[in-house]
Amino acid sequence: MRKVTSRSLGWIACVALLMAGVTARAAQKEPASGPAETLRSILIAACSQDSKQFSENLTVRNAEAFARMTKAAQTTLLKRFVLLDQAGTPRVENDEAGNPTVYCVTTQVTTAMQIGKPEVRDNLAYLPLIVKDATDSTDANARRIVMGMVRENGEWKLLSLGLLLLDLPTLGEEWDRAEMQNNEKSAVASMKELAAAIEKYRVTYTHLPERLAELGPPSQGAPKSEQAGLVGRELAGGRKDGYSFRYVIVGANNSGAPAKYELAAIPVEYGRTGTRSFYRDAAGVLHGGDHQGAVGTVLDPKVE
Repeated sequence: MRKVTSRSLGWIACVALLMAGVTARAAQKEPASGPAETLRSILIAACSQDSKQFSENLTVRNAEAFARMTKAAQTTLLKRFVLLDQAGTPRVENDEAGNPTVYCVTTQVTTAMQIGKPEVRDNLAYLPLIVKDATDSTDANARRIVMGMVRENGEWKLLSLGLLLLDLPTLGEEWDRAEMQNNEKSAVASMKELAAAIEKYRVTYTHLPERLAELGPPSQGAPKSEQAGLVGRELAGGRKDGYSFRYVIVGANNSGAPAKYELAAIPVEYGRTGTRSFYRDAAGVLHGGDHQGAVGTVLDPKVE
């Protein structure tokens, strides 16, 4: 049997140390893609309004906050990234230096988003981004932004837009409040629209509709009592802009002018899509108040 000398033990120790170093470096997860590729993926997701893909490129904290946002608030955020009001079709082209430009193509306009060479500092990366109309060859109306990325768990994630740190928990709360205010205004307008449609239905067919669906557009042919075409399909379905709507005829008799009705609007998700409930009493007076998501009452303050 060959004797193990001290020299052999020294070689074994050196090899062991080298292998340990290689193993440690392998254990440190390297980013699957660079910061430019991550930003490209973010812009593509924003263009197509793909919330799932967009969320995958956020930090853990922001991804959790993004998931708690309403669908409308998520869409608003994605629209702001590409400066477009509607979803588009993304297309990517690289220049001679390999820098990508993401085009967001819609029926009305095409936005070009040129990603520059990233400047990487440890776990942070900064990328110049030029956003403009694709037809603007002189960059006269181009917007220049520096996008910040951070390496989190070995992958590049979106950190900031220019000087604005992307803090979705805080932004989400602000947008939720703004969205609730818009939803409540829309609910009031929808209540008035329903009341006007019901009165027109009464005049046309000499009785009240039995349910809101009878106010909706006809599936085919001319309007009739079952589908009078007086409101849109969404409102006739009893739900619009974060509110659900209820309609009830007061009393057993629904024929003739003396018949009366009541309308109610309540937030679909209290505290997220709205806080106030709205109630139109049989006398035609509109009321509004916070009922924790329950139906309002005639005792609530009047709403103009």
